[in-house]
Parts: sequence; structure tokens; C-alpha cells
Amino acid sequence: MTVFNFVFAVQARLTYLAVATLLVCLALTTALLAQEDQASSRSLDVGVYRSPPFVFAQGAAYSGMAIELWEQVASRLGVSSSYREFDNYADLVAATADGTIDVAVTNLTITEDRAQIVDFTQPWFDAGLRVMVHTQAGSSFADIISDLDDAGHLMNYAWLALVILLATAALTIFDRRFDPDFPNRWREGLAESFYHVMSIATSGKTSRKNLFGWLGRIWQAIWMVIGIAVIAYVTSSVTSVMTASHLTNQINSVADLQGKIVGVRAGSIAEAYMKATYVTTMPFNHIEEATEALLNGEIAAIVGDKPVLEYYAHTNPNLPVDVVGNTFHPDKYGFAFRPGSALAKPASVAIIGLQESGEVERLRVKYFGQQP
Repeated sequence: MTVFNFVFAVQARLTYLAVATLLVCLALTTALLAQEDQASSRSLDVGVYRSPPFVFAQGAAYSGMAIELWEQVASRLGVSSSYREFDNYADLVAATADGTIDVAVTNLTITEDRAQIVDFTQPWFDAGLRVMVHTQAGSSFADIISDLDDAGHLMNYAWLALVILLATAALTIFDRRFDPDFPNRWREGLAESFYHVMSIATSGKTSRKNLFGWLGRIWQAIWMVIGIAVIAYVTSSVTSVMTASHLTNQINSVADLQGKIVGVRAGSIAEAYMKATYVTTMPFNHIEEATEALLNGEIAAIVGDKPVLEYYAHTNPNLPVDVVGNTFHPDKYGFAFRPGSALAKPASVAIIGLQESGEVERLRVKYFGQQP
């Protein structure tokens, strides 16, 4: 074989190898692109938790600020969504953590504990906690009686009742002895005397006949003073107890919740925060259930996400509820993906893009109005 033929053979082999390598690379690239395109066009299992105005449920359809924002993120990711509703935050986070669903969409607060088991996106809403109270809440009759007993007034009332009964008996015996016009029957006589005694005790006045001239008038005047004193004591004691009870039960901020039962949504940050401050909590799945318990007097207040409570109070003006106190425990909302999801970062990039374009702010204004 000549040198020329050898060189030609080597070049031919190299050309063959190069073409073969190129074809293999093209095949691998095509496969990868096809796989990526298939992954990006797939449907995601999206878990939601009903929490107006972030998530509304109309049958099997969902809407709200979080849903609208997610739909725009999903469009940028090239994925479709298959929604599944959960009863509370805890179940939603658990399902995301174990891979039952691909992503959790609602007003989900980003916390360290949750971030250890799910992958959060870029935050898209600033929130916090507030307190909602029953504006017409007040002490019941049973509560007032209990407070009067605790203050020792019921015992004093019992002594006054005994004095009234003894005065009625004494007055009956006295008038039967000295007043010829006094009823002869004991039943009618006791009723007449009881009327005069109660008249003095409640109004300081009486129409009872004066049997002993000026001395009788002085005695009647003394009884009138005693009656006025009784009225003043009963009125002031009841008023003071009711005022103290009102001040004790009045809630103006989170600082007034110690010693009371507070409604929270199950698995929420509000529940964890109130337990950490040693406040007794009663969990509910949804704000409507907690409000019903509040109006029925089962709980003293509701602690929850500021935007959720404010929206609920604003859209239910017929209910005697109000949101009080300043915002506390500020936090941020984000979407949560199952651990290791390749979509968490692209979703964050999409959210940042929507924030920069003003779309996130437009959605906020749509559901909450312009900030004052």
C-alpha cells in the first residue's frame, strides 16, 4: 500500500467516525429535547386549600389571586394543572412533601420547618397575622351572676332579702295591732306590707298611712333613707361588675388573648404561633366555621392571616365581626413544590418576571384594592 493510499484510508475512517459521532449526538439531542418537551407539556397535580380571596371553589373549578398567579406561572412553564382540594394547610403540606401532589397553591406561608420538607418558590405576597373579634360580644346573664358571686354581692343580696322578709312580717304584725283599717286576713296583710317594704326599697317612697303623727313621719323618713341606700348599693354593685366584666372581655390586640380560647385554622402559622405563646387554641378547617363558633360564643377571637380576615370582614358586612389590632408575626406566601422538583427554580423565575412586569401587583389590586 502506498503512502497516498494509507493516508486516504485513514481520512476515510476519520470521516466515517466523525459522521457517526455527529449522528449519535443529533440522536441524543433530539431525544433529550423530546423528553424535555414532554416533561414541560405534562399535567401537574396541583393541591389547593380554599382560602378566599386567594383560592375560591366553585364546584370543581377554582379561582382567586393564588390560582390566577399560578395559571400564569404554569403557562410560562408550559404545564397544565389538575387541581385537588385539601381540608387544611397541614394536609396540603404533607401531601406535597411525600410527593402525592406536585405543587401546593394557596396563601402558604414560607417557614423554616416547611422549607425543610418542600421546595418553596420566590415569595409573591407579604402578609402577617391579625385578630378578628365579635363586635357585639358581651357578658351573659350567667356570667354577671357568677361575677357578682365572686365579688361577694350575692351574699349581701341574700341578707337584704332576709331583712325585707323580716320587715314585712314585723310591719304586718304592727299594722294589725294599731291600724283598724288594715286587712284582717294574714295573706292580704302580708301582701300589703310587702308592697310597702318593696316600694321603700326600690323607690324610696311609700303610700303607707302615718299612725303616729310627727314621730311616725320621722320613722318613715328613716326608712326612705335606708331604701335609697339599698337602691344605690344594688345599682352600683351591678354596674361595677358589668363594667369590670366588659373590660376583662374586651379584646383590642393579640396581647388581650391570654387566658382565652382562640380560633385558628388547622395547620396554620396562626395555630403554631398562638400555641408558642401558650394561648389555648381551637382549630377549624375554614374561616366560616371559625366565625360561626365566634358568634356562638365558643371562642373569644379568631387569629389568622391578615389579608384573609380583612377580606372576610369586608365582604360580610352583615356579620358583627371586626379585625382589630396591628399586624403581628409578618410573613410571606409562596408556592411549594415536592422536594427536588426541577420546576421550583423555573417557577421562581416566572414569579420574578411577573413581579417585574407589574402583573402580581395588578392581581393584588384586583382582589384587595389600592393600598391607602
